[in-house]
Amino acid sequence: MDLASVNEELAEIDGQIGDIFRALQNGFQKLDKIKDANRRSRQLEELTDKMRDCKRLIKDFERVMKDETANVDPNTARMLNDRKQSQIKELNSYVALKKQHASENKRVDLFDAPTEDGFGEENVLLASNMTNQQLMQQGDSLMDETDQALARSKQTVQETINVGTETAAALKAQTEQMSRVVNELDSIHFSLKKASKLVKEIGRQVATDKCIMALLFLIVAGVIAVIIVKIVNPHNKDIPNIPGLAPPVGRRLLSIVEGK
Repeated sequence: MDLASVNEELAEIDGQIGDIFRALQNGFQKLDKIKDANRRSRQLEELTDKMRDCKRLIKDFERVMKDETANVDPNTARMLNDRKQSQIKELNSYVALKKQHASENKRVDLFDAPTEDGFGEENVLLASNMTNQQLMQQGDSLMDETDQALARSKQTVQETINVGTETAAALKAQTEQMSRVVNELDSIHFSLKKASKLVKEIGRQVATDKCIMALLFLIVAGVIAVIIVKIVNPHNKDIPNIPGLAPPVGRRLLSIVEGK
């Protein structure tokens, strides 16, 4: 039965799973031809990533299948379940094949449970010695461990993002504070320049006032000197009469007599 006639999403997921299985088959065929240990390790890591994607797609297939079970007849539901079991079985066979290559390459991988010494179990059962039920249980267990490791990695990444966000906010606040400080310094500098200019203007005004006061002092001193000379020597005709200053007493009497 064509899955597209049952559910288009199921057909799309099944197609993606099939593409991954073909990629895994080609990858393991290439792995048999690679002799360098480092290259074999990198190839195994790439195949492991594909297996993770395949496991995620199988879970999506199972989720959509459960939602669709109520809408299909029992035969279709049984066909979908058989298809899911077939996918799990094929994925577990690749998991076991990958474990075999990892054991041969003497490297610990995400699908191996490390011990305190850093090595996986030496008595790992190979796919040829395991039943389908054992393969399914072992594959489910290993994929669950992988999911847990991925969840921890995502949590670490999220915590790192949160720390980065808080750091960026703190840097922004400090930048704004420094900008305010710079603005205040500019304002203070402008105020100092204005005050300096005002002091200079006041200094020039004070100097001008001093000159005026000195000139007035000289004028007043001259007038006082003339008055003193007039009083001391009233008959000195070289000094003219000062306006508003009364003439000497003798000259005033003489003027009165002449008038009579």
